[in-house]
Amino acid sequence: MTLRELLSAGSATALAVAIAFALPVQSASAAEAEAASADTQRADRDRTRGDRARGNRGERREARQDNRERREARQDRQERQTRNNNTQRPQARQQQRQQARQDTRQDIRQDTRQQRRAERHEPAARRSTTRYGGRVERQTAQRQADRRTATRADRQVERRVERQVERRANRRADARSERNRTYRNSDRNRTYSDNRRAERRSHYRQNQRRWNRHTWRNNSRYNWNSHRRNYRNTYRLGRYYAPYRNYRYSRINIGFHLGNVFFSSRYWINDPWTYRLPEVYGPYRWVRYYDDVLLVNTYTGEVVDVIHDFFW
Repeated sequence: MTLRELLSAGSATALAVAIAFALPVQSASAAEAEAASADTQRADRDRTRGDRARGNRGERREARQDNRERREARQDRQERQTRNNNTQRPQARQQQRQQARQDTRQDIRQDTRQQRRAERHEPAARRSTTRYGGRVERQTAQRQADRRTATRADRQVERRVERQVERRANRRADARSERNRTYRNSDRNRTYSDNRRAERRSHYRQNQRRWNRHTWRNNSRYNWNSHRRNYRNTYRLGRYYAPYRNYRYSRINIGFHLGNVFFSSRYWINDPWTYRLPEVYGPYRWVRYYDDVLLVNTYTGEVVDVIHDFFW
C-alpha cells in the first residue's frame, strides 16, 4: 500500500469516525427541535381553542340577546294588534248594524213601491170594493164586540139584583121564623107590646126630669176651675174641627138649638169626671164646641147648660 492510499484510507476512516460521532449529536438536536415545535403547536392549539371558546360564548350571548329582543318585539306587536282589534270590533259591529238597518229600510221602501205600483195598476172598481168590504167587516166586528160587552154587563146587573133579592127574602124569612119561634099564639104580640110600652114610659120619665144646672155647680166635687189650674195639660185637647167647611165660631147660650152634626158622637165627652163635670143621664150629653163645653139634649138639640172658655 502506498502512502497516498494510506492517507486516502485514513482520511476516509477519519471522516467515517467524524460522521459517526456527529450523527448522535445531530439526532439529539433534531429531537429537541421537534419537541419544542410540538410544544409550540400544542400551545397554539390551546390558545386557538380558548379564543374560539370565548368567541363562541360571546356569540351565544349575543344570540340570546337577539332572541329576547325578538320575543319582546313579537309580544309588543301582539298587544298592539289585540288593542286594535278591541277598538275596531265595536266599530265593526256598529257598522254592521247600520248596514243592516239601511238594508232593511231599502227592502221596506222597495216593497212599498212594488205594492203601490200593484195598486196603481189594479182596477179602480176592485180597489173601492176591497176598501168598502174591509170597512164593513171592521164595523161589523165592532158592533159584535159592543153587543157582547153590553150583554155581559146586563147579565152582571141581573145576577147582582137576583142575589140582593134572594138575600132580602132570606133575611125576611129568617126574621119571620125567629119571631114566630119566640112569640107563640096569644103571647106573641103581648110580650112585644109590653116591652115597647115600658121603654116609652122610661123614656118619658127621663125626658121629664129636667137638668138642674145650679145643683152641680154648688157641689165642691165638681170644682172644675180649681182642677184646671192644677192640671192644665188635661184641658188642652188640640184643634177643633168643625163639621162644615169654612164654619166660624159663634157664642152659644142656653136655649139655643144645635144641628145634629154638632153633637154627633165624635164631639162627645165620654168621661166627664176627667174634667170634673157631673155625670149625665137620659138624652143629655156633654159636647165640645170649640173651647166651650155644652150640655145638649140629643133628642131635641137644645142646649141646657154651657161653660164658655172651658178648654185651653
